[in-house]
Amino acid sequence: MLSKMLTRNLFLVFALFSSFLLPAQGLLDLLEEEAASEGPEAEYVSTAFFSTRVINGQSVENPYPGDLIFIISHHFGSLNQGSYELFGIDNATIRMGFEYGVNDRLALSLGRSTWEKNFDGFFKYKLLRQQTGLREVPVTVSWFSGVYIKSERWAQPDRGYDFHHRMSYVHQVLVARKFSPGFSLQLTPAWVHKNLVPGADDPNDLFVLGAGGRMQLTPWVSFNAEYFYRFNPPQSFNTWNSFSIGFDFDTGGHVFQLHFTNSQPMFERAFLTETRGNWIDGDIYFGFNITRVFGLRKP
Repeated sequence: MLSKMLTRNLFLVFALFSSFLLPAQGLLDLLEEEAASEGPEAEYVSTAFFSTRVINGQSVENPYPGDLIFIISHHFGSLNQGSYELFGIDNATIRMGFEYGVNDRLALSLGRSTWEKNFDGFFKYKLLRQQTGLREVPVTVSWFSGVYIKSERWAQPDRGYDFHHRMSYVHQVLVARKFSPGFSLQLTPAWVHKNLVPGADDPNDLFVLGAGGRMQLTPWVSFNAEYFYRFNPPQSFNTWNSFSIGFDFDTGGHVFQLHFTNSQPMFERAFLTETRGNWIDGDIYFGFNITRVFGLRKP
């Protein structure tokens, strides 16, 4: 009953926000129109965001077809650790990952995090691409599905855990509109499923609604912000909604993202539902993403 109610509320909010991004047309109508308009005359809107990440969360951007992106994500310790820990500089959490653009719609990724020694893999597929010209398609819509495997040793290995207890899954719909060259918004409803939860009252299925945006300050610098609201957070430990702000710097072959966030982990299952930092208490992590692009085949 609770899951049904939360799902209904999630998609009610999604529908309200979509009505702001999407004019009177329905999504199926837009999919049909975009499919009909494919070809050299289609004028697709690009670079709603500088990177495949808004900050921690995914953006609708994919690597260009044939490009391999190497991403290093790094969060230092929290600022409230004080001068002895150099305000968090002495501690760090890292994720390294590869993303490959299979074609102009599909991207694949593999990554590894020091947080819980987690391995992740995902695909992201563009269902709809914002375009102008002969046909007007007002938004880009992408589907994201990720698998996460926690590989750190069990604290109590004699309890008879199986491999599937290490696994969790995230599915997201990314809906973004580039309103102008300097301003983009994105809505991200998400469903997180965990095969194993720490407490008897903790839900296996969690629902999250995220929103993010980019405001361009110069041709190569933008200000980004994102927020994720949890509809049914875990009950056995304290968590907070993830909130992050930062700046993107596009230098051509690299994109540098510098940010402040209350989320220490950097993969979807963890920062969406297990963020333990509280901005008010100073649990703020300074971090960065470095993105390097390698062209593996000619476009």
